[in-house]
Amino acid sequence: MAIFNSPQSPAPKNAPTGQPESALPKEPDVRNEINFGAAAPAPRPTPAPAPRPVEREGKESLIAADLSIEGKIQGAGHIRIAGRFKGDVHVEGDLSVEVGAKVNGSVRARKVVIAGELEGNIESASRVELLEGGIVVGDVKAGVVTIAAGSRMRGQVEFGFDDKDTKPGSSKAEKSEAKAEAATAS
Repeated sequence: MAIFNSPQSPAPKNAPTGQPESALPKEPDVRNEINFGAAAPAPRPTPAPAPRPVEREGKESLIAADLSIEGKIQGAGHIRIAGRFKGDVHVEGDLSVEVGAKVNGSVRARKVVIAGELEGNIESASRVELLEGGIVVGDVKAGVVTIAAGSRMRGQVEFGFDDKDTKPGSSKAEKSEAKAEAATAS
C-alpha cells in the first residue's frame, strides 16, 4: 500500500539552490485527480459560433478588378465581375457587372445587374437592372427591365413576355395564319 500524504516531497534535482520552494515551478498533483468509479467531469460547453449573415442561395464567385479572363462561365452560382471578362456567361444564379468592369459576350442569368459595361446580348433573364453609369451594347430579353437615368444602351429590348410568347409561331396572328394555311392545304 502506498502512502500519498508524505510530510515533505524531495526537492527537484534541477532546482537552483537558494530559492524558496514556492518560487519553483510546480508540477501538477496527480494524486487528487485519480478518482476510480466516479463519473467524468462534464465537458465545458463550447461557445456558439458568431451568427453569419444570411447568404443568398448558392455561392458567389468574384472576378476581381485587377483580373482579365477569357473563356466561358457556366454553373448554378452567382457571379460578380469587377474586372474584365471575355466570353459567355450562362448561370442559373445572378450576374453583377460592377462599376469599371467590362464583359464581352452573351449572358444568360436569372438576374443581371449592370453598373459597368456589357457588350453582348442578355437572353431570357427574369430581371435586368441597368444602373446609373451602366452601358449595354446589345439586345436585352427579360421579364422585367429597369433602366436608371444616366445609363446608356444601344440595342433592342423585349420585356414583359414569357419565353413561350416570344418563340416563333406563338403569337395569335401567327397561330391564326398557320390555321388558315392548314385549312387551305386540305
